[in-house]
Amino acid sequence: MSTNKSTVLVLGGTGHTGRSIVNGLLKSGNFRVVVSVRPTSVTKPATETLKASGVEIRVGALTDDYEKLKQLLQGVDVLISAVDARVLGEQREIFRAAKEVGVQRVVPCDWATPGAKGVRFIADVKLGIREYLKELGVGYTIIDVGWWAQLFLPLPLRSNAAPHVKAMTWSIHGTGESRNLVTNVHHIGTFVARIIADPRTLNKSVIVWEDEVVQKDAHEIGARVSGDGDALREKRIYVSEDDIKQQLAEGGAAFAKDPTDLQATMKLMWAQYMNSMHFLQENTLENAKRLGYLDARELYPDLPAQSLGEFAKEFYNLPEPGDVYVRE
Repeated sequence: MSTNKSTVLVLGGTGHTGRSIVNGLLKSGNFRVVVSVRPTSVTKPATETLKASGVEIRVGALTDDYEKLKQLLQGVDVLISAVDARVLGEQREIFRAAKEVGVQRVVPCDWATPGAKGVRFIADVKLGIREYLKELGVGYTIIDVGWWAQLFLPLPLRSNAAPHVKAMTWSIHGTGESRNLVTNVHHIGTFVARIIADPRTLNKSVIVWEDEVVQKDAHEIGARVSGDGDALREKRIYVSEDDIKQQLAEGGAAFAKDPTDLQATMKLMWAQYMNSMHFLQENTLENAKRLGYLDARELYPDLPAQSLGEFAKEFYNLPEPGDVYVRE
């Protein structure tokens, strides 16, 4: 039976963001959804779950040769990338293949906070990919989502997360007055389903967000809704701009010494993000619009947006709110 539904292929469909995208596309009912998995992942439970939900599985990897990449993309209308941050720079060949086989729209792996070049090395890689897409001449849409709401609240005392992870979430930067855009990761896909079907977003950048929150207010929400109250307030760690500069210097030196050291890489990435969000205040709606992003809330006013306070009730009722920090 023929269908008029667009075919969307998702790279990285088993990760946190990828699963949200796949779920949002399926829920909309407007797309034929395909997920690419590596040969070693074909029999994994996450892949079986995707198949059971009606997703078509294709076997492939970014490192496949060019002809295999073209074969992977046969019949695909929209290609969405939500790959691991460590392989961001390897997206070019599949985008080139997408152009050749006639994919109408490519969504590269962004899914984070807006910002300028030269602040975060991972963002610089993404900006380079954007420039490549423009040079390639393939239709594209850039989608950023601010900071995950799951990462913006302090973990409760009962969390079994590693001590350094808890300390990260208990940190308040500067005066705590920085404003930040936040989105529940599970809601990203709902916005994506609308964005990729919208002609207004072709060759544009879109910022998805549900709330814009002052950091100290987020910590107050956490103390109140978690039930930990003053006990959680006493755990707060105040991080100055000088502290962040020191972390940037130390992380940069360790990364320069060994770029393959994952711990050094993560330390540098975190410091760069904290500097961008809390001291440079790049993760705001005002800044996103200044950079040319379209506002998803203005494009789709009918989509519900969850406040951080509403989300906190779900977050602190989870058996382990710290699970989101586990790499998948």
